[in-house]
Amino acid sequence: MFNLLEINPVAFSLGPFPVRWYGILIVSGIVLAYLVVQREMVKRGMHKDFLTDLLIWAVPISILCARIYYVVFSWDYYKDHPGQIIQIWEGGIAIHGALIGAFLTTYFYTKKRGVSFWKVVDIAAPGLLIGQIIGRWGNFINQEAYGGPVSERFLETTIIPDWIMKQMTVEGVTHHPTFLYESMWNVVGLIILILLRRVNLKRGEMFLFYLVWYSFGRFFIEGMRTDSLYVIGELRAAQLVSVIAIVIAIILFITRRYIQKIDVRYRDR
Repeated sequence: MFNLLEINPVAFSLGPFPVRWYGILIVSGIVLAYLVVQREMVKRGMHKDFLTDLLIWAVPISILCARIYYVVFSWDYYKDHPGQIIQIWEGGIAIHGALIGAFLTTYFYTKKRGVSFWKVVDIAAPGLLIGQIIGRWGNFINQEAYGGPVSERFLETTIIPDWIMKQMTVEGVTHHPTFLYESMWNVVGLIILILLRRVNLKRGEMFLFYLVWYSFGRFFIEGMRTDSLYVIGELRAAQLVSVIAIVIAIILFITRRYIQKIDVRYRDR
């Protein structure tokens, strides 16, 4: 029987360059998200090449921002090892940095093209969750992004498959599979977003729901992790960013719906 635990983090090598499963899963998430979002964009009356042109800019900028975010919040280490700052192939990227890069790129790109930013991010919201759902399984293969130790009672009563719990056993200690918690949280969020399409919310509210949903779950899951980036003392960067994102999303929701009284809806072209 094929054993997932025997998977080497390196899928194959191209000469001296190792190609890791983590990278393959990230790329797979991006491709699947692209196919889903592209179909919906065309359906919503947008040019078939718009998303491709956007991603040419958004993907590299997002990766760069993900690395910058990680380095900034790990500066105590990198200030003494500056030569490692560019060694992204050794690991060290953060999803919040990638999201910030993606949102900024999308904002300026849509402004330049004369397209509604809110329309684009509404359509893209399910794709973001798809990418995050798949990408988290790269953490599984790498045995990372796990939480604190679990109790024997947890292991006896959990419905989580043994092969996942065994992979989350590092140096003889079994940890909470927080990568799985976040992936499943995002699956639920994706289902809700798909259902919300039928509700035909006002423009921007699909994206704001994504922002609140992901940030709310990430706040609590982050509190369980053992590999967090910190701002000051015990203040975790991901939790701080999550709270800020939720506050901003709520303010934007109230402002757009009740003050600006936006009438355009998701299905409007």
